[in-house]
Amino acid sequence: MVDIVNLEVNIVNQSTRILAATDLSAPARHAVERAALVSKEMRSTLDLLHVANLAPLERLRQLMGATPADMERRLLDTASQKLRDLAATLQQRFGVTADTHVVAGSLLAELTKKADSLAADLLVCGAKGESIVRHYTLGTTAARMLSKAKCPVLVVKQPPREPYRRLLVPVDFSPSSLPAIRHARSIAPCAGIVLLHVFDVPFEGYMRYASVDEDIINDYRIAARQEATQKLNDLCNEAELDSYCVNQVVMHGDPPLHIIEQEQEWDCDLIVMGKHGESLLEEFLLGSVTKHVLSESQGDVLVSV
Repeated sequence: MVDIVNLEVNIVNQSTRILAATDLSAPARHAVERAALVSKEMRSTLDLLHVANLAPLERLRQLMGATPADMERRLLDTASQKLRDLAATLQQRFGVTADTHVVAGSLLAELTKKADSLAADLLVCGAKGESIVRHYTLGTTAARMLSKAKCPVLVVKQPPREPYRRLLVPVDFSPSSLPAIRHARSIAPCAGIVLLHVFDVPFEGYMRYASVDEDIINDYRIAARQEATQKLNDLCNEAELDSYCVNQVVMHGDPPLHIIEQEQEWDCDLIVMGKHGESLLEEFLLGSVTKHVLSESQGDVLVSV
């Protein structure tokens, strides 16, 4: 069984490319280290990208009397050396070789351009510092970036101490559910998986408003749970998940609340979920559940595409 699993992982991860964005701050270093750990686990190519913003240097240039070209060259040279030093540290610590890229310009624009040019299969970034995730959580520019992302985005919140051990994969049975499971298996082939579905009872609020008997509502809830359990089992089979490493959980209630709750209950170190929900409105908004989890989770989050 182990040989078959390893063979499948090698086939899935063949020619995979990871792009890690860093602002060279301490929090962003965690993201780069996690990218190296994942790269080693997936046997994939790793690229490091630093985007230098030159706009704030104008006042400093005036004070120092330097020309714009001189200031830009100094900044880029310094950043390039720091990024090379970081790549050398990754090589020493993880045995992973990383190519380095330093460019000047707009973070989102340059990150998108580099991800496209490299045909990146995974984008990794930090959740603090001057990283891309500040734009994700604080601005509409980030929403546009996530909605246009052509590859999964791994948001790193915790210092990486070991490969991912247990993944929480919330699914809503939309088309994004199966890719999320496959990305979860790809990024952490040896981790256990908690497959979670949070269901509701259609028109339950209206039934309560109409004073429908509680026993009738309860019957509808039991039927909805049975249907969700069957769908989750079918999805598990379709994804060809091995039963020994998967726990299936079906719950009734509020999805964001239960996702964060189950992250702690199962001690998961990574949540993997699609960026779109079932409705067109959620697709336009990037997925309100996904945004909530990005904001409230303790561990890392992989936004699948």
